[in-house]
Amino acid sequence: MKKTLSITVYNESGVLTRISTVFSSRGFNIESIAVGPTENNGISKIIIVLPGDSQTIEQITKQLNKLIQVIEVKDITTRPCVERELMLVKVKSSISTRSAILEIVQIFRSKVVDMSDLSLTIEVTGDPGKIITILQLLEPYHIIEIVRSGKISVEREFGINSEFLRSI
Repeated sequence: MKKTLSITVYNESGVLTRISTVFSSRGFNIESIAVGPTENNGISKIIIVLPGDSQTIEQITKQLNKLIQVIEVKDITTRPCVERELMLVKVKSSISTRSAILEIVQIFRSKVVDMSDLSLTIEVTGDPGKIITILQLLEPYHIIEIVRSGKISVEREFGINSEFLRSI
């Protein structure tokens, strides 16, 4: 099972290296990592997605909490969150396929950020499900290149689980 950790740290030189060492020294592969500043000067948030069970994540959390630069570690896997990812995807495009690709872009509320005679570069922002779906639809047109930011996530203020609401 994939787990999502939200780690709040002091933004100091080498903090990302120290945190990634906790994972690599235990043989864990980080699937996705996104780091950025927060609303507080000198504080950063790291969102990490990795495979693991609850017991393993609990052990890693304890190890991370021992680091001086770490302020807080949360396993937000099952908490109600807003999740987003950014992807740039370059797709082979010709005059005959361009309109079909642009229709997919429009349906997914994405946008074309670069265009040539041979390709379109599309910016897609959304939850991980949206990213996977648009990739599947663009696959027949020959994907040339993909760059993804990794998942970022923030807990919902009112604790409303939108996944639960979709199932009603």
